[in-house]
Amino acid sequence: MYGLAVAVAVAGLTLTGPGTGSAEAVAACSGRKVKTVAFATGELRVYKSRRYACAVTVAKRPGARQSMSVTIQARGSRAAKDSGRFTHRAGPVTVYALNRCVRAHGSVGTRKASTGWILC
Repeated sequence: MYGLAVAVAVAGLTLTGPGTGSAEAVAACSGRKVKTVAFATGELRVYKSRRYACAVTVAKRPGARQSMSVTIQARGSRAAKDSGRFTHRAGPVTVYALNRCVRAHGSVGTRKASTGWILC
């Protein structure tokens, strides 16, 4: 039994390999990336799966805590928001968006960006 546990652990390390634990290697939202809006201090990224839309704001220079926010809204619904002082990203925030337009806003520090209505 012990030998099987060791073999499984070694296989897991071999398959994942080094470096897969970085924040950039794992997407914060599921689905495909449909829009990226770059601005001076970061990026606003919007993802879409079949039923849901998701957004994150990523800082251009991660490390120090700074004021960040991300908001996403499906047409006809309330907005979902995440804001605070983060080191790398704000979000992810997700809304139900099957057959609906969505809009997203993001900010890092005093700079901000928005998508307008998309996915219509």
